[in-house]
Amino acid sequence: MSHKRRWFAHPLATLGLTLVWLLLVNDFTSVGHWLFGAFLGLLIPWLTDGWWPNLVRIHNWSQLCVFAMHMLVDIIKANFDVAKLILGSMKELDPSFVELPYDVENELAIFMLASAISLAPGTVAASVDRRRKIMLVHALHCTDDQALIEEIKQRYEAPLMQVFPCSVK
Repeated sequence: MSHKRRWFAHPLATLGLTLVWLLLVNDFTSVGHWLFGAFLGLLIPWLTDGWWPNLVRIHNWSQLCVFAMHMLVDIIKANFDVAKLILGSMKELDPSFVELPYDVENELAIFMLASAISLAPGTVAASVDRRRKIMLVHALHCTDDQALIEEIKQRYEAPLMQVFPCSVK
């Protein structure tokens, strides 16, 4: 095996396995069960470390929080905006397909960018062209394609590029 095993290589798996053990025995008060759960939580990831895929490392947790807050605020705001559009006149709708050039390289970052776009009502990431690095975004109402592109890049892509800095060429 060319790669060196670390005892605490997968801390979330360790925590998860410990909690699963405690749930299985249905006893959160016994020190013995906590110790045995922690032992299993350390041993199982250590034994299977070579089988784990290369995990993405988060380099900037504060920017991940910024990204999550932007998503939350935009989802809430977009719900009201879409409700107003739907209850209004259909003539006022200006649907549009916009080609969004993206700079993130990491697959998880691309997925998170597409998810952020799709989770906010009124927009959906319709397709991703990995070769051209273009995401096709459908907007229910868009009067300025460039403004939509700039908003997505500033609110979603910029924080993701700091969360996954290796995703920048």
